[in-house]
Amino acid sequence: MKKIILVGGARPNFMKIAPLYFELLKCPQRFAPLIVHTGQHYDQKMSEVFFKDLGLPEPDINLDVGSGSHAVQTAKIMIAFEEVLLKHKPDLVVVVGDVNSTLACALTAVKLKIKVAHVEAGLRSFDKDMPEEINRVVTDSVSDYLFTTCEDANQNLKREGISLDQIFFVGNVMIDSLLGYYSKISQSDVLERYQLKEKGFCLLTLHRSSNVDEKEVFCKIMGAIQQISKETKVIFPVHPRTQKMIEEIQLEEQNLIITEPLGYLDFLKLEESARLVLTDSGGIQEETTFLKVPCLTLRENTERPVTITAGTNHLVGLDPEAILKEVDALLENGHKDFALPPLWDGRASQRIVRVFESVL
Repeated sequence: MKKIILVGGARPNFMKIAPLYFELLKCPQRFAPLIVHTGQHYDQKMSEVFFKDLGLPEPDINLDVGSGSHAVQTAKIMIAFEEVLLKHKPDLVVVVGDVNSTLACALTAVKLKIKVAHVEAGLRSFDKDMPEEINRVVTDSVSDYLFTTCEDANQNLKREGISLDQIFFVGNVMIDSLLGYYSKISQSDVLERYQLKEKGFCLLTLHRSSNVDEKEVFCKIMGAIQQISKETKVIFPVHPRTQKMIEEIQLEEQNLIITEPLGYLDFLKLEESARLVLTDSGGIQEETTFLKVPCLTLRENTERPVTITAGTNHLVGLDPEAILKEVDALLENGHKDFALPPLWDGRASQRIVRVFESVL
C-alpha cells in the first residue's frame, strides 16, 4: 500500500484536495491518503467551514503555522513538514495550486528524496511581482509529476525544459469539486440572508496584496465599485487581509453589502446567481467560466488565459474608467457564447489517480 500525503494550506487548496482524497479512498488496498493542513489559512471562516462544506474529515495533521511574512511562513512550514515526512515516510507528496504551502512542502519533500506531484502545474502569469508566480515556477521545477488543467500550461512546461514524460494533461480538479457539490447549493439560504435576487446583483472578491495592501490602489478599485453599487447591489465577502484596509477608509454601504468570508456552498450559490463577478482570484475565473457567469478580473495579467479565450473572463486591469466601461457593456449586452476548455468534465481526479497507479 502506498502512503500519499495531500497538502493544503488555503481555501482554494481544499477544493482541489477533496476530490482527490475521495478518489483515493476508492482504492483502499492500494492507497492510504493523509491530509496535512499547514495552517496557512488558520481561522474558522477561512478553513474549518470549508472542510465541513466539502465533507472532508478533520486533517490527519495540522501544522498550525499561522500568519507571517512570506519568508517566515515558508520557513515555519518547511521545518514542521520535515518532521511529518520523517515520521510518516510517504511514497508521494501531492501539492496543489500556488500558495506558500505548495512551495514549502514541495521543497521539503524533494530534499528528502520523496516524490512530489504538483496538481495545477504550468500556469503562468509571467509576472514575477506576484509571489504566487515564484511559487508556481519553483514548485514545477522540482516536482516529479506535473498535472495540468489546459494546453497552454503544457506548453509553458515544455518551454521550461520539463520532460514530456513528467507532464500529464488531466483537466481541472476545481471543476470536480464544483460538479460534486453543485446539487447541494440549493440548501444555501445566502440569497435570502442578504436579500438578493437571482441575477440582480454583482459579486466582488479582492485579496491579492497588489490590490489590497496599497491604499491608493484599493481606493481606486473601491471607487469604481461604489459607482457600480449605485446601479445594482454588490455583495463583497471580505478576506481577512482586505478587512484591514476597509477599516482604514470610509465606504458607503448603501448597495454595497460587506460580509465576512463565506463557506463553499454559500459562495457557489452567489457565483451562480450573480449577474456579474468582479475578482482578482484565479480559481473564481475558472468557476465562473464553468458556470457561464460573466467575470471581470481586476488585474493586469492572468495565469489562466484559457478563461479568456474559451470562457467568460475579461481581463480589465485596475483603471476605474475601464472597469466601469466593461461593467456597463456586460450588464447591457451580456457575454458571447463559448466552449468549455477540454477535460473540464469533473473527472480530473480519476485521471490523476490512474497516473498514481501507474507511476507508484
